[in-house]
Amino acid sequence: MDIALRPVHDSDLPVFFRQLNDPESLHMAAFTPEDPADRAAFDAHWARLRASGDVLRTVLADGDVVGSTAVYGDPGEREVTYWIDRAYWGKGIATAALRALLAEVPERPLYARAATDNAGSLRVLAKCGFRAVASARGFARARGAEIDETVLVLGG
Repeated sequence: MDIALRPVHDSDLPVFFRQLNDPESLHMAAFTPEDPADRAAFDAHWARLRASGDVLRTVLADGDVVGSTAVYGDPGEREVTYWIDRAYWGKGIATAALRALLAEVPERPLYARAATDNAGSLRVLAKCGFRAVASARGFARARGAEIDETVLVLGG
């Protein structure tokens, strides 16, 4: 499978919105928007992201839009994030996409956060060189509860 990144196009947003509203994906991500089904809030969020200067990429698998990945935040505290359509989990796409993003954005350190019980995401981050440096607790809107979160760093 050919994995590639490209800038986000307007036509990607409906796909991202559909992916965001998959119940199993929401549960795994845990730290999600207050109301993932609020399309106006989703559109406003993406408008802010696209105007921010952060590095936002669409993930393609054999030319199909399968997710997104980004580096965002203030210098010295920048974080990575990614979201892959559940139909494509377990195929190495998240790892390949994150590696491509990390090659494009050489600054370090970079941080990441994942629900501690999200073994798949923690595995992707470890394969890309991130190491756990702290634990935290936070309210996970998708789960309606406070949960454990792992904080990871690459470089630095």
